[in-house]
Amino acid sequence: MANLEKGSKKLLNAWAFYDWANSVYSLVISSSIFPLYYGALFRIKGIEEVVLFGQSIRSESLISYVTALGFLIVAFISPLLSGIADYMGNKKWFLKFFCYMGALSCMGLYFFSLDNIIFSLFIYMLALIGFWGSLVFYNSYLPDIAFAEQQDKVSAKGYSMGYIGSVILLLLNLVMVLKFDWFGFESEVPAMQFSFVLVGLWWIGFSQYSYKYLPSFDNQNRLNKEVFFDGFKELKKVWIQLNDNIALKRYLVAFFVYSMAVQTVMIAAAYFGEKEIDWGSDSKRVSGLITSILLIQLIAVLGAYLTSKASAKFGNIQTLIVINAIWMVICGCAYFVKTPQEFYFVASFVGLVMGGIQSLSRSTYSKLLPNTEDTTSFFSFYDVAEKIGIVIGMFIYGYIADVTGKVQNAILFLIVFFFVGLLLLLRVPRKKLSV
Repeated sequence: MANLEKGSKKLLNAWAFYDWANSVYSLVISSSIFPLYYGALFRIKGIEEVVLFGQSIRSESLISYVTALGFLIVAFISPLLSGIADYMGNKKWFLKFFCYMGALSCMGLYFFSLDNIIFSLFIYMLALIGFWGSLVFYNSYLPDIAFAEQQDKVSAKGYSMGYIGSVILLLLNLVMVLKFDWFGFESEVPAMQFSFVLVGLWWIGFSQYSYKYLPSFDNQNRLNKEVFFDGFKELKKVWIQLNDNIALKRYLVAFFVYSMAVQTVMIAAAYFGEKEIDWGSDSKRVSGLITSILLIQLIAVLGAYLTSKASAKFGNIQTLIVINAIWMVICGCAYFVKTPQEFYFVASFVGLVMGGIQSLSRSTYSKLLPNTEDTTSFFSFYDVAEKIGIVIGMFIYGYIADVTGKVQNAILFLIVFFFVGLLLLLRVPRKKLSV
C-alpha cells in the first residue's frame, strides 16, 4: 500500500488507534487484574513470602524488584534502539517486535504460577518491556505523521482512544471475573487468567490497523559501530548542554526526584490495595479494586484540566510545588488506610493529582528547552530520566517493605521524595520564564 500523505486524517487516525490497542496492558495488566491475580496466588497458598536464591522475599517486594529490573532494561535499550531505528528507518519493525513480544507475554501470563515463579516473573517482565519498548517507537512516529499544529490534537486523541478502549475491556473482564460461572469458569482465578489472553489478542488484533497505514522508512543503510551508540551520544550531548541552561538542569533534577515517588505510587497502588485493604471477601476485593482504578482514571481527566487552569494562572513551577505538597498529604493519609471507603477517598485524590502532575511535568520541560531543532534528543533524555527514577523508586519501595515487613513504611518514605522534589522546585529560576 502506498504511504498516506503526512497530516492526512486516515494516517492520523491509524496512529492514534495504536493507543486503543496497547492501553489495555496498562489498565488490565499493570493496574488491576494482574495485581489481583498475583495476590490471589499467595492467599490460596496461605503464604506471604517466596524463597529465591536462598533469600525469603515478600510478595510485594518481589514484584517491585522485577518491575524495577524491567524498567532498567527499557531505560538502557530505548536510546540504543532509537538511534538504530532512526538511521536504518526501521522503526515500524521495532514497533511490531515490541508489540508482539508484549502481547504474547501477556497471553503467557495465563500460566503464571508460584510453583514456577522465576519463569513466570520473566514473562511478566517481557510484557512490561514489550509495552514500554513499543511506546518509544510509537511516540517517535508523531512528528513523521503529523504537522506541528496537529500534534497536540492527535496526541490527545490517542490518549482518549486508549482510555476508552482499555475501560471497555476492563469492564468486560470485571463481569467475567465476578460472574465467572456465566462463562464456564470454576472460580475467579481462571477467569483472571483468561483476561490476560484477551489483552494479548486485543493488543495484536487492533494494532493491525495502525500497521496497515503507518509509513515504513526502510533504507539501504547498514548498521555499524558508530550508529550503534548514536542514541547514547545524543544523551551525552544533552547532558553537556544542560550546563548552559541552569533552569532546565535544576528542573530536571527536581523532576527526577519527585517522579520516583509519583511513578512508584501509580505502579504499586493496586498491589497495596489488593493486600492491605480489608475488603471482606474475594468478590468485593475484585469489584472494589477495579472500581477504585476506574475512579482514578476518571478523576485524572478532571485533574489534568484543573492543573492546566492553575498553571495558566499561577505558573507551572508554582503549581507543581503545590501538587507535590498534596502528594505528601496523600501518602501520609495512605499510611492509615484500612477500609474500602478510606481507600476510595485516597484514590480520588490520587486521580486528581496524578493526571495533572504528569501532563504539567512534560509541558514544563518543553517550555524550558533551549531554541533547538533537536527536541527528540532532549525528550529521549527526559524519558530515560523518568525510567531510571522508576527503577530507583520501585527498588526502594520493595526493599523497605521487605526489610521492615510493612508496606506502609515504604509509603511513608515516599513523602521524603516529594518533600525533596518540592525543595528542588523552589530552586528553579523562573523570573524570565512563563513557568
